[in-house]
Amino acid sequence: MKPASHKGLTAFHAGQAAEHCVARHYERRGYIAEARRWRSQAGEVDLIARDGTQTVFIEVKKARDHAAAAARIAPVQARRIMAAALDYLDATGRGADSEMRFDVALVDGTGRVEVVENAFMT
Repeated sequence: MKPASHKGLTAFHAGQAAEHCVARHYERRGYIAEARRWRSQAGEVDLIARDGTQTVFIEVKKARDHAAAAARIAPVQARRIMAAALDYLDATGRGADSEMRFDVALVDGTGRVEVVENAFMT
């Protein structure tokens, strides 16, 4: 195996720090954290939280500013996240007819969090 590069490790830790900031952001608003970096064969969801009966699937994007972070979401990635979310609901016994929402949490270089609720709605 190749050793991890310094740049790769820095990006990994920056991503973890951004996810931690976002998790705290949701928890301060009364959401209950259910999972971090949940994986299925369909893909990965960065954070999963509950708001009452609603399951919230959260994609975290970090960049120097919120606009640059938002630009990092591709339609194919959104489809993978939605497919993974359905796998999660099946795995927890809730099913696809559960109340759910897809948010994108944008984190800038200073750690400020901006949440775009229902980000994958068309």
